[in-house]
Amino acid sequence: MARPVWAGNLSFGLVSLPVGLFTATDSHTIHFHQLQRGTSDRIRNRRVNERTGDEVELSDIVKGYDAGGEYVLVEPDELDEIAPGRSRSLDIAGFVDLDEVDPIFFDKTYYLGPQGAEFGKVYSLLEQALAKASKAGIATFVMRQHEYLVALKAENGLLMLHTLHWADEIRDPKKEINTLPGKAKASDKELKMAEQLIGAMSMDWDPQEFHDTFQEKVTALIDAKKTGETVEKAEPAAKPTGAVDLMEALRASVERAGSPKATGGKATASGEASGSSKKAGKKPAPKKRIRSAPKEDLAGLSKADLYKKAAAANLPGRSQMSREGLVKALSSSRT
Repeated sequence: MARPVWAGNLSFGLVSLPVGLFTATDSHTIHFHQLQRGTSDRIRNRRVNERTGDEVELSDIVKGYDAGGEYVLVEPDELDEIAPGRSRSLDIAGFVDLDEVDPIFFDKTYYLGPQGAEFGKVYSLLEQALAKASKAGIATFVMRQHEYLVALKAENGLLMLHTLHWADEIRDPKKEINTLPGKAKASDKELKMAEQLIGAMSMDWDPQEFHDTFQEKVTALIDAKKTGETVEKAEPAAKPTGAVDLMEALRASVERAGSPKATGGKATASGEASGSSKKAGKKPAPKKRIRSAPKEDLAGLSKADLYKKAAAANLPGRSQMSREGLVKALSSSRT
């Protein structure tokens, strides 16, 4: 069992509940060591006194604030002393509707668990009340010498805690981006075609369909370099769509997303619902094309053409597949 990264008391009103904070997510990033080129010598980062060049032990390092020419030194214990209670207290200031918290404020997610079976009833009470009210508790607490603003919410019988950015940490997009379109406006035809494309590409959210293909390719690259083999390079990024070509690009996109989506009741390339096609006794054309060419050599097609066929066959997870994956999935769908 994992150990909590923080433990303290969760308070709402006069009710107090001892809880532990557990990391909810994990990273599967492949980590590399730094080596000097042409050797197998590791490169190490060391804490070095910039004046003497001597290495310094961690225990001899203190925090210093630059006050304009001189440093104000602060010991770690002094930071703990100014917030002894807050470092063990998670006090809910109030409750807000979940929709009121803009997604840009969310940072990291944690699981919150009761510190002991005897506190299960209080824990469950708060979880059920939050779920029924569709509210999130807003609180602050101190962890590792940092104060956090958090949102506490109920999720599938569990209390979840999301750290939030402070308001002054959110950058103003108008100050950060000098290429915003301003008053540029799409035509009614372009807007209608874009809405049609969104309808044709609509899907149910299933996170299991998505996976980190880049990390898989990094692993494949490492394995290939071990054996002296080569790996297929990624295709170049798509060229930007200019305003002149926008309508044609939208139309082609709708056609590619195509009528297979109509089998699930979604919009087709012509904007009609699937029911009208069924009443007319017509089967989705892209599926017929796939079935009518079982002898086609898929291995000789480009990734773009393979993707079109995968879209026509309505293969799940196709947007995350490599070229080889598309060939394999299409071949399997024909058997």
